[in-house]
Amino acid sequence: MAGEATFRVLLCDDEPVIRELVRTMLSSGSVEVDVAPDGVECLKAAKSRPFDLILLDIVLPGMDGITVCRLLKSDPFTSRVPIYMLTAKAKAADVESAKRAGADGYINKPFKGAELMDLVEEMQKKRL
Repeated sequence: MAGEATFRVLLCDDEPVIRELVRTMLSSGSVEVDVAPDGVECLKAAKSRPFDLILLDIVLPGMDGITVCRLLKSDPFTSRVPIYMLTAKAKAADVESAKRAGADGYINKPFKGAELMDLVEEMQKKRL
């Protein structure tokens, strides 16, 4: 993997099991996963250094994921980072709210590991 740049993913989910599952699933020599347990921590982490992808739950303590998405997309430092909602909220109204907030995609829970791995691989290829 010499010369291969690290692809950084930020996962924001309030469920420790989901955070650990996604981190374990996606972490590799070229993929690094940071986690945040709530919306406020997600905003802090996203602004602390550049990320290549943000995976964001809608239902979060303190600040919901739709609000976090809107704030990230309105900030020049984070506005170009692709944000995919990773959530159990699967109603059409939820998807539409996420889209209006600037989300680039939507993955329903329960999700398949291959779905996330394929997304990261696709994003890595686009970045090159």
